[in-house]
Amino acid sequence: MKLRPHHLLCTQGYSGKGYSPEFVENMNAVTGVLRTDPAARVAVVFSTDDICAHCPQKLGEDVCAQGSKVKRIDQKVIDYFCIEEKEYVYREITAKISAVMTREMMDDICGECNWYPISACKRKVLGEV
Repeated sequence: MKLRPHHLLCTQGYSGKGYSPEFVENMNAVTGVLRTDPAARVAVVFSTDDICAHCPQKLGEDVCAQGSKVKRIDQKVIDYFCIEEKEYVYREITAKISAVMTREMMDDICGECNWYPISACKRKVLGEV
């Protein structure tokens, strides 16, 4: 499975909402595997990924209607957590991120995201209620 850097956060906070029925169906499938298979591996890619594949914002390979925002968010995840374009065990990399994530970091990374205020991100990544 391929994930772009910021989707390491989105997959943790996802709570069933999305851009379209096709997006939600795909996101349910992706998060279903990641949340149930302790050995699930992800290839982090600095481009469009398996979640982007069904997003109506995707205009082409590595082309998004919100491209500059998406790239900025990815870069923050890369910088904060030293994420590389390589394969990781999903649970290990997300545990590493959660162990050092602060509310300020999360607000900086996710503050531009339309889903952030209505998602379960803070609860899932930070353990906040």
